[in-house]
Amino acid sequence: MEDFEKLYKEYYPRVYAFLFKLCHDKEMTEEMTQDTFYELYRSLHKYNGTCKLFTFIASIAKNVYYKYIRKKKLEYIDIESVIELQDNADTPEEACLRSLRSKEIQTVIERLPKNYRDVVVLRVYADLSFGDVANALGISTSSAKVIFHRAKKIISEELFEKNDL
Repeated sequence: MEDFEKLYKEYYPRVYAFLFKLCHDKEMTEEMTQDTFYELYRSLHKYNGTCKLFTFIASIAKNVYYKYIRKKKLEYIDIESVIELQDNADTPEEACLRSLRSKEIQTVIERLPKNYRDVVVLRVYADLSFGDVANALGISTSSAKVIFHRAKKIISEELFEKNDL
């Protein structure tokens, strides 16, 4: 039990940050973080050391997040806010345009196939390497890279079509 407490103290900030990037709601993030550690406690015996421990935990957190999404019918957060392109010097017009663009990206991400969404979530939101994403999803590193780049292409193409560029 003492080891789990150390694990909790060490990884809590990273798990919380990862989940907050996904939902931007402090109460929900706290709830999901607690659920993540509960699930980790229940499944720690399954960790075999083939990936980094945070990769294993992030995979659990991702599944907890998806469970909340299904349960509460929430929407995904846009990728722009994760990459933090928000500039404090925005004029109101620029901020409005950025918000509209974010909603467009959010809609496109929601429509991605689940395996594409999983790779994007772990790569962008959890900031995992392609190797860690591959381990978490049980695919090869090259598959993770290909899926990520295909997802980016889909997002770009759909945004390009939508904006008649």
